[in-house]
Amino acid sequence: MRTWMCLICGWVYDEAAGLPEEGIAPGTRWEDVPPNWVCPECGARKDDFELMEI
Repeated sequence: MRTWMCLICGWVYDEAAGLPEEGIAPGTRWEDVPPNWVCPECGARKDDFELMEI
């Protein structure tokens, strides 16, 4: 599982945790998050997220 960070506000999407409150189940890979989804903190698009290297 990977994590993705919003380049605008720094919010992090964790694939392992998902985002159940927005209907995205734990374990949902980034590529499976709907294309029209936006950052819950700032409204940025998926294009504004970057893979975080561990």
